Amino acid sequence: MDDRHPLAHAGLAGAGLERLRAQFPVLAQTIHGAPLAYLDNAATTQSPASVQDAVRHFEQHDRANIHRGVHTLSQRATDAFEQARSTLKRFVGAGAAHELILTSGTTDALNLVAHGLSTSGSQPAVIQPGDEIVVSGLEHHANLVPWQQAARRCGARLRILLPDGQGRLHVEDLSRLLTPRTRVFAVTACANATGERPPFEALLALAADVGALTVLDAAQSLGHAVPDLSTLACDFMALSGHKMYGPMGTGALVGRRAALERLEPLRYGGDMVAWVSATETSFAGLPMRLEGGTPNVAGAVGLAAAADFIDRTGRSAIDAHVGALREHAAAGLAALPGVRLLSAETGASAIVSFAADGVHPHDIGTLLDEQGIAVRTGHHCAQPLLAHLGLGPTTRASFALYNTHAEVERLLAGVARALKVLR
Repeated sequence: MDDRHPLAHAGLAGAGLERLRAQFPVLAQTIHGAPLAYLDNAATTQSPASVQDAVRHFEQHDRANIHRGVHTLSQRATDAFEQARSTLKRFVGAGAAHELILTSGTTDALNLVAHGLSTSGSQPAVIQPGDEIVVSGLEHHANLVPWQQAARRCGARLRILLPDGQGRLHVEDLSRLLTPRTRVFAVTACANATGERPPFEALLALAADVGALTVLDAAQSLGHAVPDLSTLACDFMALSGHKMYGPMGTGALVGRRAALERLEPLRYGGDMVAWVSATETSFAGLPMRLEGGTPNVAGAVGLAAAADFIDRTGRSAIDAHVGALREHAAAGLAALPGVRLLSAETGASAIVSFAADGVHPHDIGTLLDEQGIAVRTGHHCAQPLLAHLGLGPTTRASFALYNTHAEVERLLAGVARALKVLR
């Protein structure tokens, strides 16, 4: 089957899709003698030539430390870094009331928030003994473990918004959990282990109405279905560059300035200070206050280039294309005997995850790899969620704008073959 499949989106199909794929040199290789079908995009997307060129140009022409130098390269590097910040703020819909902190990724950003709200220093900790932190049960460990530690540090109570048996979150369940002592509510925009897209807009709004600070893990939504921060009751949103066609080790924390100013810095030292004496320090204002140390300037430039690449390609075209790929894969996998598909009915997702009766996911993944098909197997850093659903490890395929319906057909045939061999 080729990209004239009825589920293929007209904007990303045929010759147009081939031209797009040509911008990703890594896809041209063979694995074990078969063309690479890279279906592990929820872990890391590949980066296009334009992103790699932007990083290479910075390294070859403008590489210098930022903010403190008066020489030309330092000035150019500073301009490039701050331009990247502006580009990313526009990309996520940040307005005048928001600021964007460059980080090494979503994990770094979420730790910055959890640490900053639960640690006293220049100001009292926001979370106090007896307060409550509510975290959804869909979360990646990076949006759970930091809150576990924050609760222990402060003597707060950690409460979990459990999904139903199908892995779905419900607004009425959150309503029952929220109290006047709720200080933080954290939720994902898309569950990386199942592909579930919760009603995060309504959940965030409900938590904000009781005065809680709201945290959105948008790692799985920045490559498609990009959340618009201007429309959300969201104090902090975390993102990763390597899941949106950008460099690895890049990301951002973007949020309301008033909320960001309540965070105790995680890193102290260069560039985050206004002045220092032998015994006292005054911190700089946002965003530098939360960006201690030499940043990944080339990475920030590449991350901004990735945002530009997504917008040039077209957000609606990307969303429709990956959604059609997910629909195609979900329908095919659900038809296989003994296969349990997770979050089968969710929308706006690029992830399909499944368990097969009597077959270990690692064995499926190994047989698929022998055919050049790259998927992810395991707990996907979401052990509590899979345990709640009565599952162990699963097999996960995840799609990006360069994937094709022909690759979905290869996946379906490969899984069917693996089940036959392993059973």
